[in-house]
Amino acid sequence: MPSKLKISFYGIWPEMKDYVHTKMHGFHITVSSEKISEKNLSADTEVLAVFVEAPVTKKMINEMPNLKMITAMSTGFDHIDLAAAKKRHIPVCNVPTYGENTVAEHTMALMLGLTRKLFPSVKRVKEGVYDFHGLRGVDLKGKTLGVIGTGHIGAHVITMAKGFELNIIATDAFPNKDLAKKLGFKYVPLAKLLAESDIVSLHTPLLPSTHHLINKKNIKNIKKGAYLINTARGALVDPEAIVWGLQNNRLAGVGLDVLEDENLIQNHEEVITCGDKCKIKNTLLNQMIIDHPNAIVTPHNAFNSTESLQRIVDMAVDNIKSFVSGQIKNVV
Repeated sequence: MPSKLKISFYGIWPEMKDYVHTKMHGFHITVSSEKISEKNLSADTEVLAVFVEAPVTKKMINEMPNLKMITAMSTGFDHIDLAAAKKRHIPVCNVPTYGENTVAEHTMALMLGLTRKLFPSVKRVKEGVYDFHGLRGVDLKGKTLGVIGTGHIGAHVITMAKGFELNIIATDAFPNKDLAKKLGFKYVPLAKLLAESDIVSLHTPLLPSTHHLINKKNIKNIKKGAYLINTARGALVDPEAIVWGLQNNRLAGVGLDVLEDENLIQNHEEVITCGDKCKIKNTLLNQMIIDHPNAIVTPHNAFNSTESLQRIVDMAVDNIKSFVSGQIKNVV
């Protein structure tokens, strides 16, 4: 179903460029490894495919007058101005299931890294000290894991956690009773989950209703000595709450693959140049979290496996081809 539509891919990893061209053979495409910006967007783009690392703003959408469809090469879509797209009747699609096992595996890696003091253990040996004293961890068996969000990724985390003999409780805006029965967990209110969980893991999308879901108020009610894991979206957790929890020993540790305003960590110059819009406070709080000895922070890397990258491209291409053929799939 070749098309003359001008299709633009941004944020494609260099090693995947040839694969994209192969999958889109016969289509008129441009493929860039750069993240989309006001400076490099193609004004004549009709179908846009973008990765999660850069925002697609109202201004950018308006600067592409022929734009007919946007596909996010990610499950999350909060980086796209949905209101601006809707006003122009531009469908926005995502790839909802590419990383369900991949992100869940990274979640378990963070969990184990914290509870078994993996990184300080490795660091000590590399420094020439072969001594286990002061590195005592805790078992996962018998502990309670609280899962916030029981969609594709959350469900995979629950399945994996069962293999470690963890007890599971969960909360979700739309409880799936069939899933709970199948996987053997129960739904509880968020307050009860925080109070009873030895480990809290976030797997919910970032929406106005979930912004700072974990905050300066309810962090004080979290079970003392709990671990907090976030492989979903940084802004689900107020960074000030994380710092307070670590400094006051409410949290035994945090494993984070995402941070609020993490783009400012990648682009330090923006801290100086972004003026009134700059989130200097969050940047400083993020640095305090990164530097804390009981924190493991990875650079939004949970999705990043060979298999998941291929699935991202495959599903984004499928979204585009379906649109070209007159169907719309995975609309958000």
